[in-house]
Amino acid sequence: MKARIIVTPKKTVLDPQGKAVEQAIHHLGMECVKNTRIGKFIEMDIEGENLDLTRKKLDQVCKDLLSNPVIEDYRLELEK
Repeated sequence: MKARIIVTPKKTVLDPQGKAVEQAIHHLGMECVKNTRIGKFIEMDIEGENLDLTRKKLDQVCKDLLSNPVIEDYRLELEK
């Protein structure tokens, strides 16, 4: 099975890296780009068949290791 985890800054948190990238894009002539956010993408191959147990354990990994719940949100996608 494949797991994909997308971690992004919470909407209420300032994203200086995203703002810097957005300004660089504007300097390249694409002023139409708005509200750029920079995050992390993690992809894992996982052995096993128990989708519910895997999701539960990965949720805990996301909260404890892959994201900072105070300033970041994450989205977990599992695919068999």
